[in-house]
Amino acid sequence: MKPEPVFEAPWHAQVFALTVHLNEAGHFDWPDWAGRFGATLKRHGLAKELNGGEDYFAAWLETLEGFLDEIGMAAPEDVSVLKAAWEAAYLGTPHGEPVELADG
Repeated sequence: MKPEPVFEAPWHAQVFALTVHLNEAGHFDWPDWAGRFGATLKRHGLAKELNGGEDYFAAWLETLEGFLDEIGMAAPEDVSVLKAAWEAAYLGTPHGEPVELADG
């Protein structure tokens, strides 16, 4: 019997791994992260029931982006530019081909 994947989507695993890496690299303490993430979940949970999938990891990403801005690692405007570049690259890449950002 094949085990079920731990994460529903690849990006869930990626944002989780990035957060763990940043913690292990000493950019922030895990208890601080957990407190911030818990506050985000509480705030989101007031409007909808979180199911541990897409909505959970959207809250995770929101927390990470805000935290990285606060500690000076990624300003919101830089994140927006990078997101737009990835979206354009994704939309412009033929199915089955690797998505790559243009040099710039």
